[in-house]
Amino acid sequence: MEMPSIMTHASIGTNDFERAVAFYDKVMATIGAEKKMSVPGAVAYGRMFPEFWVQQPIDGGPATVGNGTHFGLYAATKDQVDDFFKTAIEAGATSEGEPGPRPDYGPSYYACFIRDLDGHKVEAAFMDMSAHAGD
Repeated sequence: MEMPSIMTHASIGTNDFERAVAFYDKVMATIGAEKKMSVPGAVAYGRMFPEFWVQQPIDGGPATVGNGTHFGLYAATKDQVDDFFKTAIEAGATSEGEPGPRPDYGPSYYACFIRDLDGHKVEAAFMDMSAHAGD
């Protein structure tokens, strides 16, 4: 089987594991992702495999946010992008860009950006690939 992604996974750290898991349980469901794996101090979400990990830092130090780092998640529809944003904000995230077209990223790119409870920048994006037929 050829893997649908070039990445095996991405991990983000949290300073409040239970709170982060409750947040991501709600938010990931909006884009069709679910908890795929769980070990002490870490949980992974995905559609087919565990690809987005939320965890306590392995070294025991505080989790920090990378400047210039963000995590982009696929949404199947614009409605999923909207639901992701609404659910995240209701669960305590802050807005880094409301849902809408992003013409600089392509003619059919529709996305939103949030900062999660630990300050990580997370994007949910939909791109209508049929708009690129023949590219």
